[in-house]
Amino acid sequence: MRWLGLDLGERRIGLALSDPMELTAQPFSVWQRKGSLKQDLNYLSQVIQDYEVTGVVLGLPRNMNGSEGIMADKARDFGTALTNRCGISIEYWDERLSTVSAQRVLIEADMSRRERKGKIDQVAAGIILQNFLDFKNGIKMS
Repeated sequence: MRWLGLDLGERRIGLALSDPMELTAQPFSVWQRKGSLKQDLNYLSQVIQDYEVTGVVLGLPRNMNGSEGIMADKARDFGTALTNRCGISIEYWDERLSTVSAQRVLIEADMSRRERKGKIDQVAAGIILQNFLDFKNGIKMS
């Protein structure tokens, strides 16, 4: 089974893929949104087909107190549209601080601000997916 992790943003969608054994997540790509849900879904549908993805982990933006706001509603609407388009199951994963963690990883890798901008969304997707896989596999997070 292979999972696709998504970090959904207004302008970009970060993508990460798991290995077939569901142990590790690797940042995959960044999709520049064109303003059309149909184009977003077509692209993701192609990735799902090409990489034989059987499940999607979609980052769910929560407020720091754990409540859900308008961005969480948008993520759930997007997940519903993706399920309707591809017939794939969606798991929602709390994405609080995933972008902050991704930023930290890229800074530690000594990437310039410009390089980080192009990679941060896919690294955040990788963090979301890896956290999900660790939980699923019973790995305790420190």
